[in-house]
Amino acid sequence: MQKSLSELNDCGKDDFVRALANIFEHSPWIAEQAASARPFAGVKALLAAMNDAVDRAPAEQQMTLIKAHPDLANKTQRAAGLTVESTAEQNSLGLDRLSDAEFEAFERVNNAYRAKFDFPYIVCVRRHTKDSVLWDFERRLPNDVATETRTSIDEICRIAALRLDQLVLSDDKLAVHGRLSTHVLDTHGGKPAAGISVVLTELSNLGEARVIARTVTNGDGRTDQPLIGGRPVPIGRYELMFSVGDYFAGRGVPMSDPPFLDQIPLRFSVSDPEGHLHVPLLVTPWSYGTYRGS
Repeated sequence: MQKSLSELNDCGKDDFVRALANIFEHSPWIAEQAASARPFAGVKALLAAMNDAVDRAPAEQQMTLIKAHPDLANKTQRAAGLTVESTAEQNSLGLDRLSDAEFEAFERVNNAYRAKFDFPYIVCVRRHTKDSVLWDFERRLPNDVATETRTSIDEICRIAALRLDQLVLSDDKLAVHGRLSTHVLDTHGGKPAAGISVVLTELSNLGEARVIARTVTNGDGRTDQPLIGGRPVPIGRYELMFSVGDYFAGRGVPMSDPPFLDQIPLRFSVSDPEGHLHVPLLVTPWSYGTYRGS
């Protein structure tokens, strides 16, 4: 249940710790230390106090925090029971619905990482697709223990920021959300293209592609809501499919049969989960173009 920042500032220490106990996985000591810094002017100050408690902790306590986290896509740990927060985060990535090939890939990299570092691989999964998590595994595996310990702490703090954003209502906001949008311009008619069907799909090298959004452009050639908004835009590869054949046919534009352009796919990648990526389409019955907007 969401809490206002004023409630957290005014409540007793035990209630404060209870409310924020799992912002950092199974580590209520972080909330306990942050409680002494109240009152907080905003959620940014609250997060800074919690991150500071982690940074000031002895190395042994930091390692205990790291080891409190579960492996990704671990069926045994799921059966034993994850925290509500970890379950929701892993499910958002589809780790509860892996194909056999995907499960084997995650099991392989989990085992390789644990064998080298003796602690679980930790990544803020809400910022990733399954493919980008596997890429990140491979990128980080050559690191030394000190580098991975620091990287793990940084990822834990990213996870905490997203959990805090979901839990605490405050006038200020944490910079944890991104945005993906599109805009279709009919450069043949010289106007925004209304009524074009748009499908956003997350692509994958290992598993099946996953449809993220289906929508139709409005009178301004945009979508009423961002294709992805109110959360990070996961790192990965995507495709936008625009149904332009029906649009031009509906406006009586002379075209070949079948039309030269019917479905237009635009493939692109996301690298900044907290950024605003705008992918427009400029289209005629015979040509189209795009560019990276923001």
